[in-house]
Amino acid sequence: MNTNRADVVLVGAGVMSATLGMVLKQLDPSLNIVMVERLDHVAHESTDGWNNAGTGHAAYCELNYTPQLKNGNVDISRAQAINASFEVTLQLWSYLVETGVLPAAKSFINQAPHESFVWGEENVQFLKKRYQAMSAHHLFNNMEYSEDPDVIKKWMPLVMKSRDPMQRVAATRVSYGSDVDFGSLTRSMVSYLVKQPGFTLLLNHSVKDLGQHDDGRWKVVIKNRKTREKVKINTGFVFLGAGGAALPLLQKSEIPESKGYGGFPVSGQWLVCTKPEIVKQHHAKVYGKAPIGAPPMSVPHLDTRIINGQSALLFGPFAGFTTKFLKEGSVFDLPGSVKSANFKPMMTAGLDNMDLTRYLIKEVFQSHKERVSALRQFFPEANEKDWHLAMAGQRVQIIKYCPNEGGKLEFGTEVIASKDGTLSALLGASPGASTAVQTMINVVETCFPQKMASTAWQTKMKTMIPSYGQSLIDDAELLKTIRARTTRTLGLTS
Repeated sequence: MNTNRADVVLVGAGVMSATLGMVLKQLDPSLNIVMVERLDHVAHESTDGWNNAGTGHAAYCELNYTPQLKNGNVDISRAQAINASFEVTLQLWSYLVETGVLPAAKSFINQAPHESFVWGEENVQFLKKRYQAMSAHHLFNNMEYSEDPDVIKKWMPLVMKSRDPMQRVAATRVSYGSDVDFGSLTRSMVSYLVKQPGFTLLLNHSVKDLGQHDDGRWKVVIKNRKTREKVKINTGFVFLGAGGAALPLLQKSEIPESKGYGGFPVSGQWLVCTKPEIVKQHHAKVYGKAPIGAPPMSVPHLDTRIINGQSALLFGPFAGFTTKFLKEGSVFDLPGSVKSANFKPMMTAGLDNMDLTRYLIKEVFQSHKERVSALRQFFPEANEKDWHLAMAGQRVQIIKYCPNEGGKLEFGTEVIASKDGTLSALLGASPGASTAVQTMINVVETCFPQKMASTAWQTKMKTMIPSYGQSLIDDAELLKTIRARTTRTLGLTS
């Protein structure tokens, strides 16, 4: 078996690995990086345009990021963190467009207002409180609010068309929201990287095993899925950014930090409309409130999508259950991930989330007619014949050990790193891709601390991310300057 050497091995060719590879290559072009992907092309799992919501998650419209507390107040702290993280992402994309690393911005990002829409007195009052709390902060001070049906009709004509005029409604709007084709973005980044010296892309290769040597370096055993040939890579750093497959690989690493983690897979489906006469009537991402028991990824929304240059409307997602961790994975993924170290947390989390279980069972057995009925709450004139069902991506929600609770189901993204910083893994789902840049910067800071402290890396990081080292949540003037640049460079103006 041949053995090759590398500085970095990236497992998975999705947006996370591509972003980390891009950041590292910009910081140090001499790094020898190998990207390993089990499929025959890049960004085909969760990163693919049809597999994710495509929302540049900035917390403008996603109501699940702003929970209402028992005292009636709306907590916007998570929304602030997500928004600031997305602003960091936009800075890197702007830099890469300006320097010609990425093609024209419209090839992967387009302006699409981010709007929230609710009906019923209780929901209207919640949205008003949410707006008041958010618009008072500089991150969200351009948000608009209305309860006037005529105003809302201008924002979202399809949603208001033929709606009961007596229904109590409210909406918010941020005009410079975005629709992102993360698949096209990732393929553009990898296309650039493979042209750089010291970067190797291995498609149709699976990681079969990994283990750490006494000197701290890692042995990664990969297998060519076509020829069955195995190759060893000796590397100083491993990043497991393989979506749902990251958990089983993290378990193979046997690092102490992996103990107690489990995963709960949730599949998704979309209703899709490509009829031009309907698509042209809606230009926004309109989010509502999630049903009781629904996971955050199942917050209903009617989206403008531009995927590979083609426009469509998507509604959903409709959740489902499968034991696969990847869309093109194995039914044995979930049972194979159950270990002695995570058995108790997984059982505890399962018992504590019976609402979610019941919700998923209900979703699985929905008919097309029932799904279109849900759509009509957002688009009253929707016709069953104009919409077809498409499979979305696979999400693996985090289950983690908690001393007082046994196990807890987490709806977010979490980075795990070994104590020595030689291995890192990304687990979880939403907001995921939208916060990829900030998340990967965190990985670099954690796993390359000495290099990150150098003048060269600090200077380059601040060139790529002008706000690096400063708080966009605290500094209103800095945000104003940053946002003016990114919205202009990326074409996110009305």
